[in-house]
Amino acid sequence: MVEQIGINAGKVWSVLDESGRQNVKEIKKATKLTDKNLYAALGWLAREGKVTLEVEGKELIASLS
Repeated sequence: MVEQIGINAGKVWSVLDESGRQNVKEIKKATKLTDKNLYAALGWLAREGKVTLEVEGKELIASLS
């Protein structure tokens, strides 16, 4: 499971690197990950200090740190 989270984190990082700051819906559409896998990947990246997460209204926005 941990290996898969790392792979998914790489997918999320690539999307953010290519497209810049995005909300979770946009990242989910680009990566085709399930909610569970997307949030695990975002948590992984946040823990490593690779992404910044912000709340704007009702949206969760991610960007590379």
